[in-house]
Amino acid sequence: QVQLVESGGGLVQTGGSLRLSCTASGSLFRILTMGWYRQAPGKQRELVAATTNAGTSNYADSVRGRFTISRDPAKNAAYLQMNSLEPEDSAVYYCNTFLRLWPFTTSKEYWGQGTQVIVSS
Repeated sequence: QVQLVESGGGLVQTGGSLRLSCTASGSLFRILTMGWYRQAPGKQRELVAATTNAGTSNYADSVRGRFTISRDPAKNAAYLQMNSLEPEDSAVYYCNTFLRLWPFTTSKEYWGQGTQVIVSS
C-alpha cells in the first residue's frame, strides 16, 4: 500500500559525496521512524542511520560522523548526506520506515527497493 521511492545512488571516487533521498507516498498514515540500511555482497543488512519525527537519530559507528540523516515531514521524506565516502561504504542502500495506518494504532514496516552506491579507489 505504501510506496518508498529512493534515489541518489551512483558511482563515486573515494572522498566523494552523495545524497540519498527517500519519499513515502500515500495517505492515511503517520510516519514513526525513517532510516537507511545497507547491504554489501555476502554481508548482512545493517542499520546506517535512522530518525524519528521527534528528532532523535541513531548512526552506525562505521559512518564515523561522515553521514547525516534528515527529514522533511511535510514530504514524508528522509535524506542521507554521505561525505568522505570510502570503498567500504559500497553497498545497496535501502530506505526503511515504520508507520501507523488508519486508525493510527497499528505499526507497519515498509522497505524501498534499494539504490546502489559504489565507491572506487
